[in-house]
Amino acid sequence: MAMSKQQRAAVVAILVAGLLGGAAILFTGKGGGSGEAGHEHGEHAEQGEHVDHAEHDDHDHGHAHDKPAATPASAAAAAAAPAQAADQPHVIKLTPEQVQQAGIGIATAGPAPLRGSVDFPGEIRFNDDRTAHVVPRVAGVAQAVPANLGEQVAKGQVLAVIASTALAEQRSELLAAQRREALARATYAREKTLWQEKISAEQDYQQARTALEEAQIAVQNARQKLEAIGASQGAGKDGKDGKDGKGGSLNQFALRAPFDGIIVEKHLSLGEAVKEDASVFTISDLSSVWAEFVVSARDLDQVRVGETVRIRSTASESQAEGKVSYVGALLGEQTRTAKARVTLANPGMAWRPGLFVTVSVLGAATQVPVTVAADAVQQVDGSSAVFVAVPGGFAVQPVKTGRSGGKLVEITEGLQAGARYAAANSFILKSELGKASAGHEH
Repeated sequence: MAMSKQQRAAVVAILVAGLLGGAAILFTGKGGGSGEAGHEHGEHAEQGEHVDHAEHDDHDHGHAHDKPAATPASAAAAAAAPAQAADQPHVIKLTPEQVQQAGIGIATAGPAPLRGSVDFPGEIRFNDDRTAHVVPRVAGVAQAVPANLGEQVAKGQVLAVIASTALAEQRSELLAAQRREALARATYAREKTLWQEKISAEQDYQQARTALEEAQIAVQNARQKLEAIGASQGAGKDGKDGKDGKGGSLNQFALRAPFDGIIVEKHLSLGEAVKEDASVFTISDLSSVWAEFVVSARDLDQVRVGETVRIRSTASESQAEGKVSYVGALLGEQTRTAKARVTLANPGMAWRPGLFVTVSVLGAATQVPVTVAADAVQQVDGSSAVFVAVPGGFAVQPVKTGRSGGKLVEITEGLQAGARYAAANSFILKSELGKASAGHEH
């Protein structure tokens, strides 16, 4: 049947109230809208909405929203939590006992004098002034070779014994000259006595004196020939040179070490025939070595004789300081570089020839405001950083570095003088930082 105006108005009111109540619930999620809906439901209980206002309000709060509503205080705390974590994202928490057990040394950043440097690749070589290529200087055959490669030898030590016919001839010449000298000396003494007693003529005396002088010259000449090849007048049966030439072979030549050193090359075997100019041994005194490097034309002004340099091994932690002892006056035609070298004391044999090194030519010292230990600077996320001591541990502090002075590095940005930082074993902190980052990502 036809609806009256009042009935149609009631239906429209119910529909509008339902729409408004649903919208309020969706947009606010709170009970205010539910209260309005409950009020509308109360006004139209005759349409089957037999729920009072209080029950409907409780239903909206309890069932439509299972989680309790967020209060302003909890929302502020939730917003502040990530902000507080972001304040110190890279903090490593360690107790003082853990720091001590890890051996982490703490130092204070501060001013220090630094010396700038220019680096050159170099190589350790023999000191040519203390290296000898030993040659026999007489041709012959090796009868004994007691010296071995790598052996430490003393000055005068026998390296080899060589049998030489040429040496035998020279020694025979000396012996003959000595015999003639002895005869001429006796003749001279006799003629001198006869002349003084007016028994013989003065001419006989003068001839005897001339013969003696010629015999002495012959002896001196034969002796100098032997000295020129490093041989004495004779040789004993044990290969050691004698002085009287008696009781031994005249052809034996003892090849001896010219100074204390190490045999670094050996080219002689037992029974091998050698020439007088053959290099059979190379001996080097390794208590002193050269660090050689090449210098381009543009760097010659920075490398001068007497400049202080630092030598660092590329294979170990060895370091040494010395002074430039030589800079070549000429440039190579192909390389356009000059050779330079540093003479290094090598008492412990740490610097071995053939070792590659880095030669740092040091400049004048300059005072810088902030420096830290070179070992303290670590690479974190692709940038230089140091670990600064903070309450409860260490924090990562990004920095920018400047000049390097060996064990110290200049800090141009990111750290102030007086800051305490991890100087020794800071790599342990870097490792712990990596573990923490991996844990957060997981």
